[in-house]
Amino acid sequence: MNRINQLFAEKKSNILSIYFCAGHPALDSTLPILQALQQAGIDIVEIGIPFSDPMADGPVIQNAATKALRNGMTLQRLFSQLKDARQHIHIPLILMGYLNVIYHFGFERFCQQCSQCGIDGAIIPDLPFDIYLQKYKPIADRYGISIVMLITPETEQERIRQIDSHTNGFIYEVSTDATTGAQDTFSTATINYFRRIRDMKLHNPTLVGFGISNKNTREAAQTYSQGCIIGSKFVKLLEESPSPDAAVAALMKTITE
Repeated sequence: MNRINQLFAEKKSNILSIYFCAGHPALDSTLPILQALQQAGIDIVEIGIPFSDPMADGPVIQNAATKALRNGMTLQRLFSQLKDARQHIHIPLILMGYLNVIYHFGFERFCQQCSQCGIDGAIIPDLPFDIYLQKYKPIADRYGISIVMLITPETEQERIRQIDSHTNGFIYEVSTDATTGAQDTFSTATINYFRRIRDMKLHNPTLVGFGISNKNTREAAQTYSQGCIIGSKFVKLLEESPSPDAAVAALMKTITE
């Protein structure tokens, strides 16, 4: 069984997924960050593939991607870094990147190398769902890679049902129509959106992402879904902290106190 599905079969709530950008803050920091997150009990890790035009990301992740590219990070180099990661890392791993990078690398080659490295899934924010079904799903399924689709407050209920019927792993429940970035609280409209998705009783679990940076937003997200995804806050802490362990410790303090 895919590690993502295994996790959700064993743990029904309070899932914590953390995002960081490969190659940031240093070119060789990927494995140390993964080890620090696993040691802290993080459930899932999303490894960002840096791209020059990350349209869904706010300033913090844009800045991290720019620095990662300047450091020399590429998709092939990332796969090289992850080649032996499964000797030490046992939690689910997901690659998150834009279609342009993956398309030029070759989608089947991408899935093949994901499988070889023990990557469990991929999030491709700008991959249209219809194109995914027609062109990419058969390839991903062949290699056992879960393609996680995103929904937003503007996604129609019929489309959400379609996504739920044709994907596995989890659904990425984007909290806002804006870009990524930390915020202190969620609005009433956002909470109502969370409640609406919960009440649909989808087959797939959902994880809420975008805007989660403290205990308040984490608990709000976890009340209406199986868990949450934290990105910008951790990326910023990685840049400010002397080590991955220190960044993880600071993050855990921020979201629990």
